[in-house]
Amino acid sequence: MSKRIPVIAANWKMYKTKDEALAFIFAVNEKVPTRDKVESVVCAPAILLNLLVKREGDNLRIGAQNMHYAEEGAFTGENSPAQVKTSGAEYILIGHSERRSYFNETDETVNLKMHAAFKHELTPILCVGEQLAERESNSTKAVLDSQLEIAFKGISAEQALATIIAYEPVWAIGTGKTATPTMANDTIKDIRAKVEALYGKAVADGIRILYGGSVKPDNIKVLLAESDIDGALIGGAALDPNNFLVFTDAALNK
Repeated sequence: MSKRIPVIAANWKMYKTKDEALAFIFAVNEKVPTRDKVESVVCAPAILLNLLVKREGDNLRIGAQNMHYAEEGAFTGENSPAQVKTSGAEYILIGHSERRSYFNETDETVNLKMHAAFKHELTPILCVGEQLAERESNSTKAVLDSQLEIAFKGISAEQALATIIAYEPVWAIGTGKTATPTMANDTIKDIRAKVEALYGKAVADGIRILYGGSVKPDNIKVLLAESDIDGALIGGAALDPNNFLVFTDAALNK
């Protein structure tokens, strides 16, 4: 039994209207496990955050999908860390592969957002992952090591321990392809080893590392059965409230 509290994080991406979001939240907010057993998080579009926070219940928690690293400024369409914080959201996705691929986020901006998250007492869910060509050229470890080194630059050991890392092989997101449980676990072990090299064994043993990439109700249990996988960051499959509860129940039994 892992000492680390598992995390199930749904990434809604650009889905759900106000009514759809409310229907979801009312379907799950009183049914998710208690927070001391599983951290159940919904990362929603910014425009829905306050709406959901008001109805999250005792155990569900809300996160944002993105924020700017600046305190404020002329950045039309962006949300500041303070705006995310005052919405009531507690978690923030940082460096998701879609942000990196479509919106030109870099490892350096990921690091700036990490610092901004901790300044505003938000829990970062730091996303790292390799492209298919990098996996096929056996560069996965080098790619992830570099992403982690830059993301954690200037971050204290205490802050690192509070970070949640999500390993998302880019080639397995929305493609139906999934890293085998063993493959995912081995890569997450490498991530944990890099955290140990940066911060020591205590931080490496305590940090939660999730898997993300075509996680479904029919593979969640085998993924969570692995030694180093502490939960999942789930996209499309977590849009359904019944699926979300399947995921949180699986984490409860990890």
